[in-house]
Amino acid sequence: MGATITLKNIPGEVYDSLKKAAEMHRRSINSEAIACFERVLLPAKVGQAERLARARQLRANLDAKRFKVADIAKAIEQGRP
Repeated sequence: MGATITLKNIPGEVYDSLKKAAEMHRRSINSEAIACFERVLLPAKVGQAERLARARQLRANLDAKRFKVADIAKAIEQGRP
């Protein structure tokens, strides 16, 4: 079961953005606020396969001339400053 909250002193710019988003998604302002809270506070869990695919994509996009394995290994050995 859900809880009820009251928000006070919402900046006009935030309220206007929330109202526009609600209209765009065909939701009430309340439903849009809940969707925003869920998106920020309950992010979707990323599975291991998707995380690995993202890491591989990032690695593929790195400039091989700038990031050499030997340089990375040396940096790891030295630790962070």
